[in-house]
Amino acid sequence: MNQNSKHHSSNSLALHALEARWLVPGLPLGAVLEQHSVIVEEKRILDILPTQQARQRYPLAQTVVLDNHVLIPGLINLHTHAAMSLMRGLADDLPLMQWLQQHIWPAEKRFVSERFVRQGTLLGCAEMLAGGTTYFNDMYFFPNAVAEAAVQAGMRANIGLVVMEFATAYAHDAEDYLQKGLQARDEWRDSALLSASLAPHAPYTVGNSTFENIVTYAEQLGLNIHTHLHETRTEIEDSIKQYGVRPLQRLESLGVLGPNFVAAHGVHLSKAEMALLSAHGCHIAHCPASNLKLASGIAPVDALLKAGTNVAIGTDGAASNNRQDMFAEMRLAALLSKGNSGDAASVPAAEALAMATINAAKALGKESELGSLEPGKYADMTAVSLAAAELQPCFNVISHLVYSAGREHVSHVWVAGELKYQKLQGQVGVYANIEPAELKEISTEWQTKLSQYLA
Repeated sequence: MNQNSKHHSSNSLALHALEARWLVPGLPLGAVLEQHSVIVEEKRILDILPTQQARQRYPLAQTVVLDNHVLIPGLINLHTHAAMSLMRGLADDLPLMQWLQQHIWPAEKRFVSERFVRQGTLLGCAEMLAGGTTYFNDMYFFPNAVAEAAVQAGMRANIGLVVMEFATAYAHDAEDYLQKGLQARDEWRDSALLSASLAPHAPYTVGNSTFENIVTYAEQLGLNIHTHLHETRTEIEDSIKQYGVRPLQRLESLGVLGPNFVAAHGVHLSKAEMALLSAHGCHIAHCPASNLKLASGIAPVDALLKAGTNVAIGTDGAASNNRQDMFAEMRLAALLSKGNSGDAASVPAAEALAMATINAAKALGKESELGSLEPGKYADMTAVSLAAAELQPCFNVISHLVYSAGREHVSHVWVAGELKYQKLQGQVGVYANIEPAELKEISTEWQTKLSQYLA
C-alpha cells in the first residue's frame, strides 16, 4: 500500500482515493472497470472514475494504490449465528435435529450467557472481516451482546431479535423474548452500524399466536422478519402432522410473507411454493455448506431464480458449517446450482457475487445504501489481491473471484470508508479495533470450558 502524503490540507483529510487495478462495482451485473479509482468522502462514495482523471480532479486526496487488486463491494452474510463460533466442531457429522436437540441445545443451556455471546460474536466478526465480509444478518440470544461485539469490530450487523416458545438462559417465553429484544433494539436503534429484525427461530419452535404478534410488531416498527424455513424434510412432515399444512403455507395464512421476509435455507420447496415466495417478494438466504454438512439437502436455487425470487448467500453458524467464509459459499453456491440443475450456465460467477452483495442488501432493505459501489452509497469495500501464483494468469476477474480466489487473498476491508482490516503481502492480518490477544484469550477460555463439558 502506497500513501500519497504530499498534500495535507484540512479539505483533503476527509477525501481518499482508492486506485484499483480492477473495480467490480456489482451493478450493472458483470461490469469490470480497469484502472479506476473510488473517491471516498466522509463515509460515502463521492465518485468513481478512471484513475488518471481522478488524480487530476482530486489532487489532494490521500491515495491507496491497489495495483494488483480487485476492489469489490463488501460481502454481506445473510444468515449466521456469529456467537456459535465458540461451538465450531462441537458436534460434527450429524443430521440437523439430532445435532440441535442432543448437542447444541444442551450446550447452549449450560453455557450461553451475555458474556458468551459477546465474546463468541467478536470471534465471529474477526473471521468474517478477514474474509471480506462487512455486514452480517445474525440470529441469536442476547442481542445487546451481539451489538457490542459488532460495534467493537466496526462491522455492520442486522441483529435478529430471536423468539422461541421455550425457556433459555436468555428469556422465559415468547413474550419475554419479544420484549427483551425490542428493549435491546431501543438502546442502539440510532447506531449507524446496527439494525434489527424480528427473528422467530423456526416454524417448529414458534406458535401461531406468536407469529401473529411478530407480524404486528414488524408492521408497526418497519422491521424485517428472519426465520429458518423448509430446511429439512422432517420439518415439513412434522408440520403436516401438527398443523395439517406445510410450514410455508402456514406462514402465509398467518400473514408472515412479504418483501420484509427473509427465509434461511429454503431447501425443500415445490414449484408452487417458489411461485408463492416470488409473488410475495420474499428473500431466501441460501446456505449451501451448512445444508450439505447436515445432510439437509440442496436448495433449488436455479428454479428459485427463474421463479423471480431474490436469493442471497449466508454461511449459517460456525457450528454447522464450520466456516463463516463467503468466498467458499459463493463458489459452492455456483457449483451446486450447476450440478443440481444440469445447466452449466446456472448461477454464473457474476450472479454468485451478486448473491453475496447486492441481493443480500436488497433482502435487508438496504440496496439504496449498500451492496454495490456507486456514488452516494456507503464506502463498504473489500480489496482482493490477485498477485499470488495460484491466481495466474487472469482472463476474467469475476471468474477468479468466485472460482479461484479465497478469503486468504483478502487484503483490505473498509466499512463506511474506514479501514477495518488489512493484510499486506507476507504479513499477518491486522484489525483496526480487535486485538489478537483478546481473541486468543476468548478461544482459550471457552475451549477449556467446552472441552470439560464434552468429556
